[in-house]
Amino acid sequence: MRPIGIEGLNAYCGLAQLPVPALFEGRGLDPDRIGNLMADHRSVLLPWEDPITNAVNAAKPLVDALGADAEQIELLVTSTESGVDFSKSIASYAHRYLNLSPRCRIMEVKQACYGTTGMLQLAAGYLAGQPNPGAKALVIATDISPMDERARYAEPTMGNGAVAVLVSAEPRVLTLDQGRSGLHTFEVMDTARPAPDLDFVNPDLSLLSYLQCLSASYQDYVRQAPETDFTGTFDHLVMHTPFPGMVKAAHRKLMREVAPAKPAVVEADFTRRVVPSLTYARTVGNLCSGSIYLALASLIDHGSDVEGARVGLYSYGSGCASEFFSGVVTPGAPRVLAAMGIGDRVRARREITFEEYEKLLPAARSCLVPQQDRSVDLSACDEFLEPFRSHGPTLVLTGVDNFHRAYAWR
Repeated sequence: MRPIGIEGLNAYCGLAQLPVPALFEGRGLDPDRIGNLMADHRSVLLPWEDPITNAVNAAKPLVDALGADAEQIELLVTSTESGVDFSKSIASYAHRYLNLSPRCRIMEVKQACYGTTGMLQLAAGYLAGQPNPGAKALVIATDISPMDERARYAEPTMGNGAVAVLVSAEPRVLTLDQGRSGLHTFEVMDTARPAPDLDFVNPDLSLLSYLQCLSASYQDYVRQAPETDFTGTFDHLVMHTPFPGMVKAAHRKLMREVAPAKPAVVEADFTRRVVPSLTYARTVGNLCSGSIYLALASLIDHGSDVEGARVGLYSYGSGCASEFFSGVVTPGAPRVLAAMGIGDRVRARREITFEEYEKLLPAARSCLVPQQDRSVDLSACDEFLEPFRSHGPTLVLTGVDNFHRAYAWR
């Protein structure tokens, strides 16, 4: 069986950020709860950003780095709960602005925050059976958040952006442990988006579902690999990150179930194996189905001794679907990720005030609502883009003409 896994990985985390304490103060939320979130900032959607610009801006550096080999991308999938049309996929726009080969399957999938993992595994299976060893698949997780004050404590956890995952038989970032995936699925109404401008969140049920799925999917993984030892098999752990505090609670619960230890030992294990994966999440927020892959990028960019390390990964999507799987970080992966400059772009985002954030919210709330015609005010666009000029052009939304979205490189 030839190795299959992640050849390239990149994240676009927006152009603007808001300090979480400022959002708590502006909303009159209890500041004592900030520590539970373990969050410092969150990315904020700007009027010329949407799920399509996020997707393309995340994937373009990967496609550009391939050069002529970009012709080998024959499967493009966008995973999102922020679709812009009930029929036309975001992938169709991404295919156009990434200038991919016409010989390419395109589609869009939806399963809350799990969709990208599902497509990663399906793409891996598809590529494993391909007679063309150079074939590649590009899976892009892309989302925006229309949450406002109605979401209460969920609002500070959300982010804006996309993560692009290039899958191939040349896994320069992570080689998948093929055939080792623990699954757990059932129907639950923990979070949902019943309308383009409305997020429904049941925070207690969501937490319980996330924790239940972690335990059950890990046990299913162990059934396939009975020799698995939670503290010994996995050098690092990467989990879907609605907010870092939830990941800490999840790690503590699983340790209690499968590797009981004193609190100080559990805390040390969390610091060593999990904390490096949370660095980006603390300052970006929840990227939905991209959050687990932003966490993987964070681990590789900030962890020590990651080359050759086996990683246990946990993916969860409300509704719900979950998977515990594993892979080995490829030697040289830190250099591959460093070339993307994710951390530099995260740090370059402009910090805005709560008052500026409030003025931006109407555009975020209407971003996914169908409009036949629309013009976008780009007067402030260059100011936000200036710190990113050295990273190449950025795709921005310029308007809508008879429901057809229009974009330009700036």
